Amino acid sequence: MRPYIIINCAMSIDGKIAMPDGRQARISSEEDMARVHKLRSEVDAVLVGVGTVLADDPKLTVKKEYVKKARNPTRIILDAHLRTPENAEVMQPNARTIIVTTEKEYKHGLLEIIKCGEGDMVDLHALMPMLYERGIKRLLVEGGSTVIWEFLRKKLFDELHVYIAPFVIGGKGPTMAGGKGIDSIEDAIKLNLFAIERYGEGIVLKFTPSQ
Repeated sequence: MRPYIIINCAMSIDGKIAMPDGRQARISSEEDMARVHKLRSEVDAVLVGVGTVLADDPKLTVKKEYVKKARNPTRIILDAHLRTPENAEVMQPNARTIIVTTEKEYKHGLLEIIKCGEGDMVDLHALMPMLYERGIKRLLVEGGSTVIWEFLRKKLFDELHVYIAPFVIGGKGPTMAGGKGIDSIEDAIKLNLFAIERYGEGIVLKFTPSQ
């Protein structure tokens, strides 16, 4: 068994998720931020890679300004070599945190470190049943681009939600899905569009994986 997995991201109309130099950029509208926080409140856990933690220091919690009865999900960090700083927002004791590494295991209070994989790569296929056993039945994957690519290429997702903002960033900045990419168009990850929703001036496209 594995969790029901929703991948969610926001990008400019040219596919960028940050500035050309990699700096964080506010892409979602206020209406989309409300959607994201509502989605966080409805899942059991939110997952990001350590690169996102180091670059953006996100809290990965639910803001009461968007959700009245805020319930913080478990925060899951893919961090093969334990680079998450001790003073990072995700290490604050306002929600449960699971760090997935390839090095060691540890548990104290709201922090749990679990070992899954070898070397530089966390084994996502092996991780999903481990999370399910820990009560995580619905999982929200928020990035970054390499993490999203790995979930997409391994077909470890049930829904993909993409907010598209009505502006162009340009340059060679990070896009929604990074990683190695495909070698031929026949290897492209095929999707089925099942909903188009408007949030402010942008839209959200919702997909399921093509069978």
